[in-house]
Order: sequence, then C-alpha cells, then structure tokens
Amino acid sequence: MNWLPWAALACCLWGGVLRASEARVVKVLPHWVDHQGRHALSPSLYERDAYQAELRDHPEKRGGLQYEVLWKASGRVTGPLTLRLELRGGQSGVPEVVEMPVKRGLFGRRWSRVIVPAEQVSRLGTVTAWKATLVEAGKPLAGSQSFLW
Repeated sequence: MNWLPWAALACCLWGGVLRASEARVVKVLPHWVDHQGRHALSPSLYERDAYQAELRDHPEKRGGLQYEVLWKASGRVTGPLTLRLELRGGQSGVPEVVEMPVKRGLFGRRWSRVIVPAEQVSRLGTVTAWKATLVEAGKPLAGSQSFLW
C-alpha cells in the first residue's frame, strides 16, 4: 500500500509533462472601435455592451475593429510567437490577414489586441467569419475560429 501515493504523484507529474508543451487560443472577443480607438466609454461591461450596440447601429461612428485574443503557450514553446487573424467578409471572397508579434505573459497566458484598420474593414464589408492562430516560426501551434469559418 506504500506504492499508491507514489503512483498517484507520478501520474500527476506525468500529466503536467504532457500538458507542458500545450498552446491554445482560449478566447476571442471582437469589438467595434470608434474613430478615437475606443471600444467602450467606461470600464463597465454594461456600458461596453451598450456602446457596442451604438457602434453596430451607426456605421458612421465606427473607426475599425479590434479583436482581443486570450492565448496560452507554455512548456517547450520558446521561439518568437506571432498571432495571425484571418477575416472573411461579405464583399470579398479573399480573407484579409493581420499578423502581429506577441510576447508570452505571466504563466504563459496573455491577452493580445489585434487592431483591424478601417481600410481593411471597408474592403471586407460585414465580417462573416474569423480565425485566430498562434504561430511559432511559421508553424501553427493553436487556433480558434468562428462557427462560419
């Protein structure tokens, strides 16, 4: 019976080793921004949602889009990381691609903000689908996509 606690400890440690090389895109939040680059007028979530509804209803007030991406990379992922955002719209069949270099945060998790300029948004029209990918040295590590991608 003395081996049971050691076996449990070994399983926990082995599970940590297996998960150590994990990378994933946890959450993607799209927001309209105004001409000053704001997606909300105050830090309140209720106010943010109300301002997003106003920007959605009044296209002349929009200055572009921003996607806030929560991603996680830990373990053996040591190279420079890039966050790639691909957007499909109603006007063009070709996806618009925005890439930005990102740095790992505390414990490997980090929020990154990807700004899509108004020129790209106007070329796309209404964004119908998106795909966010975490890339290391040209190789995709993890991704998340909208339902219509």
